[in-house]
Amino acid sequence: MKIHRAARPRLLLAAFAAGSLLLATACDGDKKPAQDRAAASPSSAAGTAADTAPTPTATPTPTVKPTGADDPALKPFYGQQIDWAACAPDAKAAEQKIDLSLMKCGRLRVPLDWTAPSGETIDLALIKNPAAKQDQRIGSLVVNPGGPGASGVETVKYGAEQFEGTLHNRFDVIGFDPRGTGESSPVVCLDDKQRDTLNSQDGPTDPAEAKARSEKARADFIAACQAKSGKLLPFVGTRSTARDLDVLRAAVGDQKLNYLGISYGTYLGALYAEEFPKSVGRLILDSAVDPAEQSLDHGINQTIGFEKSFERFAVDCVEKNADTCPLGKNSAKAAKKASDFLDGLRDKPLPTKSGRKVGSGLAWTGVMTTLYYDEKDGWPALRLALAEAMKAGSANLLLAFADESNGRDEKGHYNSSEEARIAIRCADGASPAPSAEQAQAAVQKLKQEAPLFSTDVTVEDFSEGSCVGWPFRTSETPHTVRAEGAAPILVVGSTGDPATPYAAAESLAKGFADATLLTRVGEGHGAFGKGNGCVDAAYAAYLTEGTLPAAGTKCS
Repeated sequence: MKIHRAARPRLLLAAFAAGSLLLATACDGDKKPAQDRAAASPSSAAGTAADTAPTPTATPTPTVKPTGADDPALKPFYGQQIDWAACAPDAKAAEQKIDLSLMKCGRLRVPLDWTAPSGETIDLALIKNPAAKQDQRIGSLVVNPGGPGASGVETVKYGAEQFEGTLHNRFDVIGFDPRGTGESSPVVCLDDKQRDTLNSQDGPTDPAEAKARSEKARADFIAACQAKSGKLLPFVGTRSTARDLDVLRAAVGDQKLNYLGISYGTYLGALYAEEFPKSVGRLILDSAVDPAEQSLDHGINQTIGFEKSFERFAVDCVEKNADTCPLGKNSAKAAKKASDFLDGLRDKPLPTKSGRKVGSGLAWTGVMTTLYYDEKDGWPALRLALAEAMKAGSANLLLAFADESNGRDEKGHYNSSEEARIAIRCADGASPAPSAEQAQAAVQKLKQEAPLFSTDVTVEDFSEGSCVGWPFRTSETPHTVRAEGAAPILVVGSTGDPATPYAAAESLAKGFADATLLTRVGEGHGAFGKGNGCVDAAYAAYLTEGTLPAAGTKCS
């Protein structure tokens, strides 16, 4: 999962995130420990979210006003039958010994522009892992792993083991690539070489030079996106994907949508519930994005969340794993020692066995990728990576984790996750630059609560809104989603989640007309797939029986 930190931004992300501090919000479909994946092949299934917003002068795209399946113009979409067929052979699935013969793949046709359904159409990629116990089948469970930009097809394909047991026994588990992502008319802007160059650059330290380079990168990127994906860009907003989701519900034969949305997938799920409350079945919104939160506050809270997670890791490293910890013996200074080392890689990048160099930006991206995982998987991987870097002077693990975040495979090919993330977030966002007073307050809060992650942050960093110059946006604005009339919704938050801090789950649950909050006590992003028996049991009871956990339930 890709990360943006305003203190040490990669050039491309900095160009689209001026005025807000942004971090990734996606879930990886591969549950193997991070260090195991690095030793084999970095996963490309993870995606990223940046809470970006366009300038007020951006040209809005039409507001989607759904009329539902009763609209004669929409009947060809709602009435379509999916041609499920054998999935194509897949080298990664073969390597992981995944039996694709048990799964089916298909395509779903939807309007490119939902305000003109008789016009051009696009196809969305689908995968189905049929219920293991067909005689006990309840229906379908549609999964969105986050991002925006993450592939639901890859999540179901490569993360099939996460659904084994009650969920797969009772449901056809269905993944889809949302419009603009994966194999669903992906947004394409840059080639692999250009992406490598941007991701490896730390950028100049001189503020004026950094601003000039960022502005050029932004302009070049926008031009490339318009040249290669201009027809698609106006139509990748999340409400359009919510409309697609309702067509998918109908096409698989379900009267109600049963859905597991993680991270950005909670935002998609919330908008679906707002648009189609009567079609809501059992929705789990795990690691919530709060639709009511302003982008500035969202970025600040994420930055603080990652700093606190990094600090907890450093203390654990020194106090509980001294034999493998490279951060010294003083737990109070351990996080600062690691931060200083990582910052120093700007001037002294580390070698890797691939021949690529790892500077500060790539190293920080690798570090933060591990913080998405919990104490059992992510923290041991981070200890190994820092020990290799700080003691052996090489950055193979940090680079592997950074590549995982950036969607780069071992052959140097990038997936579309980052470009999709920017396009979707810039389409959805609508926040102008903060006022001078807001900018000053933001910097002050960051310096107090996230000093390591805001070392270079200044008020100037907030002088513009994000997505400056992006030509397409929807009319979305931050607002509380009530979803009046929807069936009860299960919202889940983790107390140590750095990317979507727990307070967002509290706010989302409180905003709904009928929702219950389940709390997972622990580190990392996402409660699903963490091996927490309490969480797994709650998900199974809710999805199969409709039984919600008692109010105030905490899963340790």
